[in-house]
Amino acid sequence: MSESPTAGVDIARLSTEQDDFDARLDHLLAWEGVSDAAIQQRVDEILAAVRARGDAALIEYSNRFDRLAVTSMAELTLCEPRLREAYEGLPAHQREALAAAAERIRVYHEHQKPASWQYTEADGTVLGQQVTPLDRAGIYVPGGKAAYPSSVLMNAIPAHVAGVREIVMVVPTPDGVLNELVLAAAYLAGVDHVFTLGGAQAVAALAYGTETVPRVDKIVGPGNIYVATAKRAVFGQVGIDMIAGPSEILVVSDGGTDPEWLAMDLFSQAEHDEDAQAILVSWDEAHLAAVEAAIARLLPTLERAEIVRESLSRRGVLIRCRDRDEAAALINRIAPEHLELSVANPEGWLSEVRHAGAIFMGRYTAEALGDYCAGPNHVLPTSGTARFSSPLGVYDFQKRSSIIHCSAEGAGELGKIASTLARGESLTAHARSAEYRLKP
Repeated sequence: MSESPTAGVDIARLSTEQDDFDARLDHLLAWEGVSDAAIQQRVDEILAAVRARGDAALIEYSNRFDRLAVTSMAELTLCEPRLREAYEGLPAHQREALAAAAERIRVYHEHQKPASWQYTEADGTVLGQQVTPLDRAGIYVPGGKAAYPSSVLMNAIPAHVAGVREIVMVVPTPDGVLNELVLAAAYLAGVDHVFTLGGAQAVAALAYGTETVPRVDKIVGPGNIYVATAKRAVFGQVGIDMIAGPSEILVVSDGGTDPEWLAMDLFSQAEHDEDAQAILVSWDEAHLAAVEAAIARLLPTLERAEIVRESLSRRGVLIRCRDRDEAAALINRIAPEHLELSVANPEGWLSEVRHAGAIFMGRYTAEALGDYCAGPNHVLPTSGTARFSSPLGVYDFQKRSSIIHCSAEGAGELGKIASTLARGESLTAHARSAEYRLKP
């Protein structure tokens, strides 16, 4: 990997014409979301303790890991008046921005609502599908290096739109520090219960339930490696949305976008944490050089400059490809969480993009707009899982039940088919069950 010549910014430069390009790109993309044996063992111990000792274990772990000194779950519980106080206490501009974002997210997700349906066959048999919401959803909101009120909105509002009856939120508060914006977002999004819990112990509480924390049907929301490991472990006891990896962005530019815009777009993901990934692809060598210079020039102006520098050094890359077609192929190979098509005619690319969590089209559509207020969900598949996964949405908080209502005539016709197939599988009780309903 080559070293950037200015300001100590160490970001890889690759070309698709290099003999070892595939291997080097694979190395940069590689992210193992499975924790090591030591973390797995620690998480298993925490899950078992919460399952066995409930609230007592939650208090113990909260004191140990979040440096608290609580003696009861009441001290780890926030009620509606406290959430309302946080919302009403915000400066007007923050309150208005939060409300505007919430409304845009709600309107977008209203369009996702699936409807139940059915149809009637000629013999009177009715077939269909009934859509029902989950009873209770659990939302994990990170509270470590940064607080994310936007994540509260993006997780809770789709659940509300889906019709979920009860929403339970957990958010860690290291050293007892509460983030007022997060609490205000919970109030605005209609969260029913808030517990100041984090880590694997919070996941365990949601999955198994305790004397105070109600058991949920599904857990959504990102967290650190302990949270991800715990979510993987409790899957089956409850549903989960996904195992989230580090944030990532892929920008494809035709050379016509201001290099400083693109540098800041790359920074917007790199500032999340040191493992985040920012990639720029272009077939314009001079443009890549201009963006690299902008990165070096603007990096010192960032508040989180050291995190960004580390992220770009570990996993960032500027890639020169041969042409537009090769850039499109790279999109589908990388399957990015966030894809910016910073090109003259982004609509012309859309049919070629098969794998991407969210697609930001045109020079003016910064990925950051999607993080906060555009409307579509910012909980997206990472680490190449956009090949088979989708953004969080209303459908994640609903179930589908098949409807089968046979008429007497329909049961007669279907029974003959079922009997034949069941006897072919040597399942005679199946066959006889169907045969009992055949017309004499």
